[in-house]
Amino acid sequence: MKPRLMLLFALLVSGYARADLYGYVDAQGQAHLANYPVDERYQLFQRGSSPTPEPAERSAVLADATTPGLGATLSSDSRPPDPVSVSEASPAPFDPQLAARFSRLISRTAREFGLDVQLLHSIVTVESAYNPLAISPKGAIGLMQVMPATGKRFGITALTDPRQNLLAGARYLRFLLERFNHDLPLVIAAYNAGEGAVQKYRNTIPPFRETRDYVAKVLASYQQRKGGESGTRVRAVFTPDAAGL
Repeated sequence: MKPRLMLLFALLVSGYARADLYGYVDAQGQAHLANYPVDERYQLFQRGSSPTPEPAERSAVLADATTPGLGATLSSDSRPPDPVSVSEASPAPFDPQLAARFSRLISRTAREFGLDVQLLHSIVTVESAYNPLAISPKGAIGLMQVMPATGKRFGITALTDPRQNLLAGARYLRFLLERFNHDLPLVIAAYNAGEGAVQKYRNTIPPFRETRDYVAKVLASYQQRKGGESGTRVRAVFTPDAAGL
């Protein structure tokens, strides 16, 4: 199995480990898996050593991108699946020394805003790789790549200061969690594309390649950090193959 995909799925079911596996993660954070590409959303992420899987339809419990402190993953509304490609769900690289440098500050900020510290780390990892001086082509600044207008909106202007940048990003993240009922994939999408974009597409992940890649990478980083912790679950849906195995 490709290591970067293990970050998102952990290891699934022993019977499936022998067969090819295809899958994607929808906007609700649910993993859909099959031993053949059901449609264009399904991408190969494990090549098995045998074409004979166990009976296919079953559920598996995987680590989800939520914590008890964040609330439920799923919103009350029922929306159609919105694919996020698992083939690109590889956490961004970062310098461990830089991460250690800002670890206490990130932990402090997470406590102040009631955020999961690993979620905050995951966003910082993908946004800036812990570079406090990072500036994007669009003008986003610092550890959490906060746009000046967003910083001003939440009362922060000194965005090159790591503490102030984290305050601005954390305030925005807390706002998004409340706005989207703690639906983490939507919160992450809104952090990237803006809450207006998520609302425009009726509370689904906007159909922007950048945003969908971003959501997948943050969730993968989060899964890597949260691996093995209890109380954070999602159902994986397995689709039987065309031969009825």
